[in-house]
Amino acid sequence: MSSSDSSGAGSGPKSPGQPQQALDALLLGAAGDPVRRALWLDALDQRLRTCLSPPLAAHAQLANVDRDRLVFIVDAPVWHAKLRMAGPQLLDAARSLGLQVTTLVVRVGRPPAQATGPARQRAEPMSASARQALDAALASLDDSQHGRTSPTGRDSD
Repeated sequence: MSSSDSSGAGSGPKSPGQPQQALDALLLGAAGDPVRRALWLDALDQRLRTCLSPPLAAHAQLANVDRDRLVFIVDAPVWHAKLRMAGPQLLDAARSLGLQVTTLVVRVGRPPAQATGPARQRAEPMSASARQALDAALASLDDSQHGRTSPTGRDSD
């Protein structure tokens, strides 16, 4: 006899720290409506972007479905124009998913946050004189913390 439970955990109760229970708690009541809507918009965004070319899909993101309007955000004016040209196909795809949208609104905004973060600038190497000044400053801090006099011969107090 095979079981339809794919977790293999058996029939015992789930532990209270599992992510599914935390998600269920977030989605309870009226407080869960924004979370549900965000999850729905994210899933819809992923489905609609599949009908766009890969370069365009990388620069466009579904922002909202507002009554009969499908609202997208792009990160540059060139992508605004390209998404407007793809509008009829995008609206058809949205209608095929059951949405009753008639208008595509495209706004230019900031690029979506990247998981990798901003590119780090390469640090310039420190000059020899800067290194000596830093070493002297660190040495004076170390001397003053231990109650010793500074290299100039004066007390730090």
